[in-house]
Amino acid sequence: MALLDFFRRRPEASPEALGHFLHGQAAYVAQKTVLDYCRVKAGRSEKQLFADPDFQAALQHCRWQVFFSALTDVTALIEAHLRPHAPGREGQLAAALAPLHAAALVSEPPPAEEAPSAEAARDTLPHHLAKLQAEPALPAHRLPLLAEPVLFATLPIHAEQRQGESLAIKGALRFQIVSTQQEFERRFDAAQTARNLLKSR
Repeated sequence: MALLDFFRRRPEASPEALGHFLHGQAAYVAQKTVLDYCRVKAGRSEKQLFADPDFQAALQHCRWQVFFSALTDVTALIEAHLRPHAPGREGQLAAALAPLHAAALVSEPPPAEEAPSAEAARDTLPHHLAKLQAEPALPAHRLPLLAEPVLFATLPIHAEQRQGESLAIKGALRFQIVSTQQEFERRFDAAQTARNLLKSR
């Protein structure tokens, strides 16, 4: 009966639930994309590579940096999905998403050395959403991803060892973003979520 109730549960629509979703999905996108690639590249040497202190430091930096940008991408994805349910109130929708994004950035406090990047991501969001709102809303497979250049700039695998793999790396990141859209559609009532967000303004 409990399993049946799970599949029958009502879609979520609260700003609080959406805030948790933003953080959880951005963290998953960052970790899944970065760790999967590094493990594949390491192959049989995974244990030794992941035990190396220098690699671990570079890996953690990459994960934080990709998380910050992926959180902006996930927030932009949600904005695009909710925008049709907020006609004429697009600016208010973006303004309602901003505090959820800001809270998600620090719900797991970043290390001191990463804090400036978190602040930069917070400050970037309003301008990024305003730029996206100047054009029709884009689906996940076409949304420009801020995480992409950050991923390539911080991956703890030397660029010479990644030759010919750019499309695969981009594809892995895009796959996680598309999956995030699907997960949002599965879990949330978009129209009610938009209404609840606008009520909070």
